[in-house]
Amino acid sequence: MPEATADPAAGDDPLGGGRRFEPDLRRMARINLRPIASPMPLGFYTVAIASVIVGCFQLGVFEEDAHRAVGLAILPAFVLQLLVGWFAFGARDVLAATLMACFSGLWLASSLTLALDPPGGMRVLGVLNAVFALFALLMASVAGRKRALWLVLCTAVPRFAVAALANLTGASWLGTVSGLLGLLLAAVALYTAFALMLEDMRGEQVLPIGRSGPAHRAVEGDLSVQLRDLERQAGVRRTL
Repeated sequence: MPEATADPAAGDDPLGGGRRFEPDLRRMARINLRPIASPMPLGFYTVAIASVIVGCFQLGVFEEDAHRAVGLAILPAFVLQLLVGWFAFGARDVLAATLMACFSGLWLASSLTLALDPPGGMRVLGVLNAVFALFALLMASVAGRKRALWLVLCTAVPRFAVAALANLTGASWLGTVSGLLGLLLAAVALYTAFALMLEDMRGEQVLPIGRSGPAHRAVEGDLSVQLRDLERQAGVRRTL
């Protein structure tokens, strides 16, 4: 009597252990990508506008009791940058998404502290600015291939570090320096936003942004470059 043999392709365990093997589904898998407009110009414009408002307040352009108005004025930055972070995560750019989401949280905390003026709020805001300066430094250490983003981060580090010292010590001259650095950050963010917007509208680089390595290939490469190692990216692989 001939022995029965198991067919692994049919899903049976040839060793008789009762396990079933899934067929190779790679040829049947489909990955759908939805093109979106780049959210980064909006994110950098928001950084620029909010930085100008806060910087002018620190430089004494507004009255001393204008902190509540300043807090309300920068509150929309929280919503806008949270939206940018959401779309950046969907576009699989973890660096940009993390930066914009953290900026969003910073603007919300700053807005509420200035508008509500709770006891000890400035010192708490100082610690928050110090931690954000450290965060920006860590982000800058891995953003070197995106020169424009790297420059924004390098400008943000001293701005928030000095702002932290100004909040913690109450020294007026430190507030003035922080305000000037805030205007510098706004200028760099404004340039980056304008350059990215021109690039997106014309389909080519108009103003230098300084991409290199993978960041350059992501823009200049063909579709095969975009899909390389896609199966290992978050949202496609089984775990994060």
